[in-house]
Amino acid sequence: MAAFWAAYVAASSVRGEPLEAFAFGDSAEMADELADLVLAGTKRATAAAVADYGADAPTGGARQPQVGNHSVVLRGDGTPVAVIRTTDVRVGPLSSVDEQFAWDEGEGERTREWWLAAHQRYFRRTFAARGSEADEDLEIVVERFVVVWPPECPDGP
Repeated sequence: MAAFWAAYVAASSVRGEPLEAFAFGDSAEMADELADLVLAGTKRATAAAVADYGADAPTGGARQPQVGNHSVVLRGDGTPVAVIRTTDVRVGPLSSVDEQFAWDEGEGERTREWWLAAHQRYFRRTFAARGSEADEDLEIVVERFVVVWPPECPDGP
């Protein structure tokens, strides 16, 4: 991961470290599938439970994204595939996601109806795995991003 980030830093004016390096989803297979959507230019948004951020979170204190943050997207095996830059962040209930966000997230049928059903299942599964229960309309962080590395990606520099 360090060499991947260093290559981006050398080719850009960005300095410092990324906010985080992460894989989308909750399995290696899902991480690979979603990383491929990022690389293809299909996935340009993501959502996470507010409960996944902060010192008491199961993620170990991950910080909420802010506009301008850079993060490294990983495959399921930990291989880095892209550097993304956050362009928009909003916190709200799961039900507040609109058709455009569902489309921009790039998954499944890319409709709000499909997105809500899939994400309710995902949050129920991930909350259950840590011994808690997800509210049907839990608070989420919705994030939009662009890919800034590697340069051959659709949003590349």
